[in-house]
Amino acid sequence: MVWNPVQPVRLLRRHVQAWWLARHRRSDTLVLSQRNLYILPSRPGLFFCATLLVLLLASINEQLSLGYLLTFLLGGAGLASMHSTHSNLQGLSLDLKPPAPVFAGDDVQLDLRLHNDGAARYGVGLQVKESMAGGDLDRVAWTDVPVGGQAPLQLRFASAQRGLHELPELQVLSRFPLGLFRAWSVWRPAAQVWVYPRPEVAPPPFPFHAGAGEGQAQPSRLRQAGLELDGVRAYQRGDSMRQVLWKKAALSLDSGVQGAPLWVRDSQAQAAQELWLDWQDTAGQTDPERRLSRLCAWLLAAEAQQRPYGLRLDGQEWPPELGPGHQELCLQALARHGLPPARQAVARSQ
Repeated sequence: MVWNPVQPVRLLRRHVQAWWLARHRRSDTLVLSQRNLYILPSRPGLFFCATLLVLLLASINEQLSLGYLLTFLLGGAGLASMHSTHSNLQGLSLDLKPPAPVFAGDDVQLDLRLHNDGAARYGVGLQVKESMAGGDLDRVAWTDVPVGGQAPLQLRFASAQRGLHELPELQVLSRFPLGLFRAWSVWRPAAQVWVYPRPEVAPPPFPFHAGAGEGQAQPSRLRQAGLELDGVRAYQRGDSMRQVLWKKAALSLDSGVQGAPLWVRDSQAQAAQELWLDWQDTAGQTDPERRLSRLCAWLLAAEAQQRPYGLRLDGQEWPPELGPGHQELCLQALARHGLPPARQAVARSQ
């Protein structure tokens, strides 16, 4: 049997990774302590240590008392800087607000908050770990945390392909006060972010057969008798309060219109306006991602026009409805389409 030297290396790497993940479990809150804080000399700190070594060797060689004094004075300042850098992060607590869904290609925004129960903290930075390879400090978001207070912070990073994704690892760091040492900690958030298909910029009109009415063409968007939208009529006694368009009434009050009538949805006209958005309606596109983009654009347009819409995709149906909850379910269905079964199962469980 031929011995493979690569196998022990892989086994060691697997054990190290398991140990690392066990020390940094996923959580939307983080408390910095000695167990999860690390500190090493920065690049200027390494040059500082080399300078101290040269000064010490020169003082020993030339028997310079002032050289000894300068060397140990600078060394003491370096040790004090190391203690201050580590203390600047120790005791801080951080929490993360679950990020809002985004469309493919847009940046994901993370809203974080730093809490401080002790002295003021200066020069506290956060960055996405994916951007740490180049050591680019321009990607770090810096803030100061007041005494016994808190400070908000925002991070942005490019979204991945559509689907439900775990957030990347974050790094909390500080080089305060002299920049000779770099203290940091790794944060693995538990929150996840939905990435929806990017909507088509100029989609074609709704498919002609998408209306729920039998043999009916799509109704006109405005009635000739006035500026009343299709599917809307004036309030009549006996109408359910659930049919009242409260947003339209609120806009009338904000604009200063006194005695403006209430408007309600006409159930009969609304039934004629219902849309069924089907995967087969995008057969003109060969690329599956473009087909999803068209469905996404139609879905958003129907919601903006307050036109009830349903979705047929992957052998499932979502009946025609309106509202943020229905829109979210349909967008998540589009984001899951075509993903591996394991990822689809995880996405449906959220």
